[in-house]
Amino acid sequence: MKPFYEDKWVKIFHGDCREILPSLDVKVDLVLTDFPYGNDTDYGTYQDTQGNLVALIGSVMPILKAERMLITCGVGNISLYPKPDWILAWVTPAGSGSSKWGFCCWQPILAYGSDPYLQNGMGRRADVFIKTEVDHISNHPCSKPVDLWQMVMQRGSVKASDLILDPFLGSGTTCYCAKKLNRKSVGIELSEKYCEVAAKRCMQEVMAFDLPTQHVDKQGDLL
Repeated sequence: MKPFYEDKWVKIFHGDCREILPSLDVKVDLVLTDFPYGNDTDYGTYQDTQGNLVALIGSVMPILKAERMLITCGVGNISLYPKPDWILAWVTPAGSGSSKWGFCCWQPILAYGSDPYLQNGMGRRADVFIKTEVDHISNHPCSKPVDLWQMVMQRGSVKASDLILDPFLGSGTTCYCAKKLNRKSVGIELSEKYCEVAAKRCMQEVMAFDLPTQHVDKQGDLL
């Protein structure tokens, strides 16, 4: 299976993740992904209807094999997914759209598996991310802010040796952030157009000053 794009840090595959995932012979430490939302968006290669989303969840979730998973799903879709071990929250105080109960000021992040900080004896961390800005990628209808996605990735991955997987890569934010954080990643995307966008983003050189500075106390906790 030949990648659409590959470098030292990133592998991007063009195709249906339901066909590609079973053939991936790698140990995945974190699945970080943004499923479709069932909001009738026309992606060309995929019609994002509620029925298609239900079918996608039913076929993809059982074949996602990883130590832990963090999945953004949309407030209205929480009940469509298998019961998570926890739900983290991306809080947008200014609101990110309307809901049946007013402005929607948060987005759920379904968490499956153990908290890597607790698992590695690194203490407790918050389960909330407060971020208001939108992403600068204009050629994808639902790309995530890079700063936010890096925060979420670091919440689910505490080791530089971790392999990150995104089966719905879209514009490539997960692979781009993984590369910035010195982590290897695999992305799968159905649309060739978005594969090209993701590959171009990942081709960009990541300079040392782009990497977040982390300090460690005597107990090994990140400060």
